[in-house]
Parts: sequence; C-alpha cells; structure tokens
Amino acid sequence: MPEPDMAPRVFDAVQTRSALPYTALCDAIAEVLEAYRTGRVIAPERLAVSMGEQGTLLLMPATDGRTAITKLVTVHPANREKRLPTIQGEVIVFEAATGRRLGILDGVTVTARRTAALSALAARTLAPNPSGPLLVIGAGAQARSHLEAYREVLAIDKAVICSRTRAHAEALADYARSLGFQIDVADDPESILKDATLIVTATNSASPVLSGHHLRQDAFISAVGAFTPFMAELPAKLIGRSRLYVDTLEGARAEAGDYIQANVDWARVIPLAEAIHRPMSGQGPVVFKSVGHAMFDLAAARLVFS
Repeated sequence: MPEPDMAPRVFDAVQTRSALPYTALCDAIAEVLEAYRTGRVIAPERLAVSMGEQGTLLLMPATDGRTAITKLVTVHPANREKRLPTIQGEVIVFEAATGRRLGILDGVTVTARRTAALSALAARTLAPNPSGPLLVIGAGAQARSHLEAYREVLAIDKAVICSRTRAHAEALADYARSLGFQIDVADDPESILKDATLIVTATNSASPVLSGHHLRQDAFISAVGAFTPFMAELPAKLIGRSRLYVDTLEGARAEAGDYIQANVDWARVIPLAEAIHRPMSGQGPVVFKSVGHAMFDLAAARLVFS
C-alpha cells in the first residue's frame, strides 16, 4: 500500500494498460474468485441510473475488506454520431480500513483487460483443446483485447477474425500480426468452425452470430458480447448441447440473454469459481458466458495497488 502521505495516483489509459499484464491479471482474478467463493468478497448488484435519453450511469462497488473499489461508467450510444466515446469511466480505489483514496484507474481499459483475462482464465481452465486455432467474431475493443490475452496467456499463434465490417477486421488483423499471429480474415464464421478449438464472440449483436452446426466437439466458446436478457450471440440449440459455465450465477441469471433465451436449466450451469476446483465432466462443446462483475475490477485494483 502507498504511504499515508502519498496523494492518490491517477492512471491514464496507457498507464493502466501497463499495470495490468494479462498473465498476472489472470492469477489475480483466480484469487478473487476464490475469495468470492468463500465469502470474503462483497460485491452487490450494479446500479444503473438513467440520465434520460442521453445515457446511463453504472455504479459497481466491491471490497475484500482490505481494498475497496467503485467503478463508475457512463454509456452514451448516441456519441457514435458525435465521434465521441460511447463508454467512459474510471475505477476509484480505496484503502478499506481508512477510506483513503489510493488512486484512479482508467475504467474502459480495466474493463477490456479484465474481461479478456477472465476469458483466458476460463479457456485455460475449461477448454478441452486450448491449443487453437482461435476464431474471434467481432473487431472492436474486446476482440482486440482477447487477441492480446490469448496470445500472452495461452501462447496461441493462429487466429481468424470475422466481422460484419471487413475493413474493421482487416485493421484488427494487421494489429494481430504485430503480436505474432498467423492471421486470416473470413466473412463467414461457419467456414472456420471445423478447425477452431477456441472461439470468442465479442459483438453487440442481439441475435446469434453463428449457428454452430459445424462446431467441433472439443470447442470452447467464450461469449462476452451480449450483456442483456434481450441479446444472444449463441443460438438455443448450441446452448442446449453444450457444457455451460458462467462468470457468476447471479449475473448470468439476470443478464445472460444467450442462456435466458435458451431457457436453460440453471442446475446445469457451473460458475467459474467452482469449476476451478471441480474436474471437467461430460462431453461436447464448452460455453463460458460472461456478463461482468465488480469483483473482476477489484482484482485489477488489487494487482495495481497491493
């Protein structure tokens, strides 16, 4: 912890990125998941406050008794037309014993990196065949961070990118090559399913982005794009024949449209905190669904300030 006379440190996006290497962040998330499983982390449901037609303010607190955080995020979809960021935010970090402000992390960077690190941790834990190749559906910030995380944590070196906008996919492919990937761009994800053992869906689509008819039995899918009950990147039939995992059960029950629209039997769904301690069972593809949770922001804060 910083000395009492030190002022809170403010990390910009570049500094936040440098402070959160993916492998270390994976380990930090695993530690927080264990603390959460054993009741040592408190993280209430996020609060969404409407700001009228302009946007939404999201508040997400969490603490482990030593470190406390509040993540503040604003979402303004209309900002696209103004060429402004649609999502902005920060993570404010406190010393739990005194309430002293330790610092502020760039919230958008924390979200991108901890989501991808969580996904990589799930793949490392659950994927039947984690050697790849990797199929990424989407070409936005989460697609980029997942390429980074899977390259660093799992040493994946072959990937294919699919996006509705070919130019965006090509631009992301150029970046992936700088990371050491052998990369291709495809217009149809179905044509890649016979080869891909790792799949990331990172889109804001309200309807499925793949059918899964040609999905391998040893495939692992990390579905991170859909975040409301009304969005589903994966079809119900695929969900029905897969082994199902989530970041947290309470979050998934409220927001995981992929599972909710498939009317899953929640007794089949295993949270990652338990899966880390439980041997894999059954056969068929594995789906890991993440909708986000403040404890993962807490993990990032612990990594930076502990």
